Amino acid sequence: MPYVAVSTLSHDGLVRDHNEDSLAVGPWTTCATTTLTPQTLIFPIDSSLVVAVADGLGGHPCGDLASTIVVQELSRLSNWLTDDASVRSALDDCNSAVYDAAYRDSTRVGMGTTVAGVVLARGKVVVFNVGDSRVYSHGEQGLARLSVDDSPPLAPGETTTSIVTQTMGGNVDHTPINPHITTLPWEPTGRYLVCSDGLTDAIEEQAIASLLGKYHGLEAAVELWRAAMQAGGPDNITLAVIEGADAGSDD
Repeated sequence: MPYVAVSTLSHDGLVRDHNEDSLAVGPWTTCATTTLTPQTLIFPIDSSLVVAVADGLGGHPCGDLASTIVVQELSRLSNWLTDDASVRSALDDCNSAVYDAAYRDSTRVGMGTTVAGVVLARGKVVVFNVGDSRVYSHGEQGLARLSVDDSPPLAPGETTTSIVTQTMGGNVDHTPINPHITTLPWEPTGRYLVCSDGLTDAIEEQAIASLLGKYHGLEAAVELWRAAMQAGGPDNITLAVIEGADAGSDD
């Protein structure tokens, strides 16, 4: 039976005083906490599998709770996510759940999170995101960004921006979302990276491509994290490296 290996890591970084990132891999979640031991989870591809990273909004209240709500909801729905329509519906439900939690406690008003991920289902990959967390593929043609940042155009001389133009929650009143969703064929030897901007703001895509070209699985996850830490670890760093059955068979 074909299988997929998902190597995961979540860390505070060197600047933030706590972790507001959360991660879902099928039924397994890590919610706004540091994974002291990075790990690889292996799943048979006989049903849908969601892998998602949510990054709670800094400068807003309860970002850790917002990211937790989203990954737990996606994890709960994992087996029912099969196509564009089901993923879109699930993300709408997640957005509503964040607002509902905020309405129940005035100290949570404005809490929000980004989210990005993939659903592996029946020979295809459904890529989705809201905000600036990212999804990449890596193969013979190198690194390709599959997600679409919800951020304004960069000004001359800028390389990154902390501004996001669309989030799950994040506003006083319930604001609908328009998630970016793309469906691609699943390649059994395909590799994907899902990550928060704690990785992509710290190191350039060229460095990500180089590390994914050199390392596989858990080693790739650790080396990506290490590079972000060496760059100053300015934000929480959460990532998942997803590989098919034969992805690590040779270099």
